[in-house]
Amino acid sequence: MLAVMDEVMGAAEIADLLGVSRQRVQQLVRRADFPAPMATLTMGKVWRRDEVERWAAERRRRLDG
Repeated sequence: MLAVMDEVMGAAEIADLLGVSRQRVQQLVRRADFPAPMATLTMGKVWRRDEVERWAAERRRRLDG
């Protein structure tokens, strides 16, 4: 079960990954190009880690390139 939990992330984990506030994450997840959440739980939405990491990497390439 722990391996599965490593594959998902909530807003706090996304904030840590991107180095932004959770408020900024709430803005980002409303963007049309941000990955759709895989589920909505009582604690909030969760996203697939690989999709968020891929989105972040693509954004960085555009900013760096």
